[in-house]
Amino acid sequence: MAATSQYLTLGLAGETFGISIRNVREILDMRPISRLPHAPNFLLGMIDVRGSGYPIVDLRTKLGLPAVEATEATRIIILDVPMKDRLVGVGFVADCVFEVTDIDEQAIEPIPEVGGKWQSDYAAGIGRKGEKFVVIFDLGKLMANDEVPEGRNTAADSSRAA
Repeated sequence: MAATSQYLTLGLAGETFGISIRNVREILDMRPISRLPHAPNFLLGMIDVRGSGYPIVDLRTKLGLPAVEATEATRIIILDVPMKDRLVGVGFVADCVFEVTDIDEQAIEPIPEVGGKWQSDYAAGIGRKGEKFVVIFDLGKLMANDEVPEGRNTAADSSRAA
């Protein structure tokens, strides 16, 4: 029997991307974002979710895509992102969220090597859902070497209280 994993599929610039459902905390409607001075261009700012602050990353900017105005379909996806040997809560802005879907792990293909400089280091592979390709994000690589303010750590918060 083929092993499948669940992915949250989202849309960016007309393409479909996937994030392992294990990393997804919640999906929020777009809301006002508090700007941070001198932040990198992909970092929109911070939001408060039930008393915890989360840095918000614009996926379009992060991937080198042109910025667009938010629509009613725009969503903020709060994720557990592996950073420096721990999980950090970070919000990603996506054009839209489609669904949670099963993708056959054995059918995930490596990123094609086409020569030249194609920036694909953020992708773990390419899966399929029907006739559509789904680019699977590697969240650790997507956020590697970027300075993002500390979001809420998913490790036991009791260690901070000591």
